[in-house]
Amino acid sequence: MIRAGVIGANGYAGAEVVRILAGHPSITLTVLTSRQYAGVAFDQIYPAMSGWVDLVCEEFDYDRICDRTDVIFTALPHKLPMEIVPELVRRGKKVIDLSADFRYSDPDRYESDYQPHTAKDLLKNAVYGLSEVNTDEVRKADLVGNPGCYPTSVLLPLIPLLKHKMLATDSIIADSKSGVSGAGRSLSLTTHFCEANESFKPYKVEGHRHKSEMDEVLSIAAEEEINITFVPHLVPITRGMETTTYAQLDKSRGYTEIHNRIVDYYSDSPFIRVLDRGKFPDTRSVKGTNYCDIGLAVDKAKQRIIIMSVIDNLVKGAAGQAVQNMNLMLGLEETTGLNIPPFPL
Repeated sequence: MIRAGVIGANGYAGAEVVRILAGHPSITLTVLTSRQYAGVAFDQIYPAMSGWVDLVCEEFDYDRICDRTDVIFTALPHKLPMEIVPELVRRGKKVIDLSADFRYSDPDRYESDYQPHTAKDLLKNAVYGLSEVNTDEVRKADLVGNPGCYPTSVLLPLIPLLKHKMLATDSIIADSKSGVSGAGRSLSLTTHFCEANESFKPYKVEGHRHKSEMDEVLSIAAEEEINITFVPHLVPITRGMETTTYAQLDKSRGYTEIHNRIVDYYSDSPFIRVLDRGKFPDTRSVKGTNYCDIGLAVDKAKQRIIIMSVIDNLVKGAAGQAVQNMNLMLGLEETTGLNIPPFPL
């Protein structure tokens, strides 16, 4: 069995990694760390995991962690992973980082939205873990920067079209809505029940950090500089994310051509489900799963494509994609431990 550790297991993304790995047939969970809950059993933090995970969270320590793991997930706020990941990689561990610290190939982009990067030398070797797009690179990687949830929902439907020059690149507008768990487990006024319940609001309209991540990846796909308009919203659900993206078609292209292009691009991707004409995705249909469902419509009068995509922000948008990347890195079947049936309701 392959030994896995989760650094930062008490947060929502870290706990979701633990949940998925607890049922993974090739993985044994050996280490969970938490600064806040050191010495506390994981199933005391998340009682739902009683009978599934019997580990006690512990303080971070290089020797204890590296002696007991083969692969490590870092589920920490940005800035912290860049301080510890270099040593983990130096000690020969496979690392999947769920923060933003190793998502960028250009350190200037990262530093413009976050803070000075103290492990720039690793960026050239880190692979952006959009599993269906960078599959071959992930297989060879020792360090993967796991994509953000908003970027995953925006990038997956757009990349096949940009690679084939089917969109007017200066026209892309992404309108995204996320469940409250996307804000993490830390307390804040905006995610307080009374503030979020029965309310629907945009936030960080003039500068969400995920925009620069999307711009970089889309620019690589399009082979030209991309600068999208991106507006995130908070909706009163626990988990789930829906993105509606609008863009002008570069020629008089029809629905069938666009639909077929995305279907063909993801023909070998078990977690991408492209819906038939007239069907549109909803967050309920992907809840708890690693699926990304994509629906399409074409406004013929405006020659505009309307793309709707949904993911579970904690699974495909975080922990599920991280496990998918781990499977690729370790030579396992991509779907191992992730074939979770969706909830019908």
